Amino acid sequence: MRLSWLERFVPDCRVTSFSDIDPLLLKRLGLKGIIADLDNTLVAAETGRATPELMRWLECLKQGNVSVIIVSNNSHRRVALVAQELGIPYISRARKPLRRAFQQALQQLQLKPEEAAVVGDQLLTDIFGGKRLGLYTFLVQPISPAEKWTTRMNRFLEKGLMLLLKRQGRY
Repeated sequence: MRLSWLERFVPDCRVTSFSDIDPLLLKRLGLKGIIADLDNTLVAAETGRATPELMRWLECLKQGNVSVIIVSNNSHRRVALVAQELGIPYISRARKPLRRAFQQALQQLQLKPEEAAVVGDQLLTDIFGGKRLGLYTFLVQPISPAEKWTTRMNRFLEKGLMLLLKRQGRY
């Protein structure tokens, strides 16, 4: 099924937090892996510290045989620090929403697009990037209001997109 340009910004599912996504839900959807954004999706943008909640969630996914990889536009140093603490693979400087990093993540997870989901807090990078490859998409609420200037610009554009989507009954 071919999506219109506007439908590429509509998440398949909206959740409050990453922890709302459990292995049973993923199994029902036929999903075996998660491509997760880092900042304001898994950790607060300003601290970048893994919380006990995040550690429990990752352990729960591991027990459910769900693979996870971080795909972030942030610097190698920043992403590596958190990913190594969590013990999961990562791709930094991903340049989302470009396809390349999502394709690399699928290769590392050894999954097909229909077997993986993107979890992120931004329509313009995470959701749009995932939709371009036919991945299932989860939009989470940002963990923290603190964001870099580039993210604040994206949020401004997202507000316009959301208004347009709401008017059409798609959001």
